[in-house]
Amino acid sequence: MRTAATVAQCLRQAHTLGLARVDAQMLLLHGLQRPLHERAWLMAHDGDALTTEQETTWQNALQRRLQGEPVAYITGRKDFFGLTLGVDARVLDPRPDTEILVEWALELLPTASEHTLRVLDLGTGSGAVALALQHQRPAAQVTAVDASADALAVALANTQGLNLPVQCVLSHWMDAVPGPFELIVSNPPYVAEGDPHLAALTHEPLSALTSGADGLDDIRQIIAQAPSRLAPGGWLLLEHGWDQAVAVQALLSTAGFVQVQSRRDLGGIERCTGAVMPS
Repeated sequence: MRTAATVAQCLRQAHTLGLARVDAQMLLLHGLQRPLHERAWLMAHDGDALTTEQETTWQNALQRRLQGEPVAYITGRKDFFGLTLGVDARVLDPRPDTEILVEWALELLPTASEHTLRVLDLGTGSGAVALALQHQRPAAQVTAVDASADALAVALANTQGLNLPVQCVLSHWMDAVPGPFELIVSNPPYVAEGDPHLAALTHEPLSALTSGADGLDDIRQIIAQAPSRLAPGGWLLLEHGWDQAVAVQALLSTAGFVQVQSRRDLGGIERCTGAVMPS
């Protein structure tokens, strides 16, 4: 009779197969039906044996990860800016780098205001950015849009699950949202078609990743529409690729925006660029 695998043995197996430790821990917690942040629990229970059902779930999850599927799709969950979101293959797996966009937006949104601040999140996907902003600034009026009905369904489910009053709208960029807004934020597609990095992202929706030959087509559309949707003095913040800051700055300046500037991520890369609509 085969002996049941222990927590420690499962983690050793993942290490032997070359899986990152944090990925293995999260997948094992998923298999054990425990919160994904309880990695310390695994250390305290490394001798615990898995049930047959738990081990089956673990082995299936392990194989899916080894084939390149994101941990968030396997577990169906992803923590982002203190919120646990439902995530699946209909939306991008939210990245930690995008928290830079949220932090910048929060700096621009006072905790108290004489009037309701209107915020627009373009290409919301799972709703990560919109929900983080709404959670941190409950008095704001946050609208989240996406051109994909499938993605918007994920965002709506997260909105309802977190009981946050974000309005979800099906729209190609700003077509269905007249504004005005004091702040527009977006993490749009910005990968160039044919970029070699796409080979590692085959599990994620291509339409949420690529944007023309140079990766800037969607950013151009957003910048072109934004002046008609922003209140005077309103900000537009855009996440972009590691080498696109100078190009995005130029697009904003050409469109008449002022105070054009970029923010760096934790790796020192200019990850977000923003600017103000002049009064």
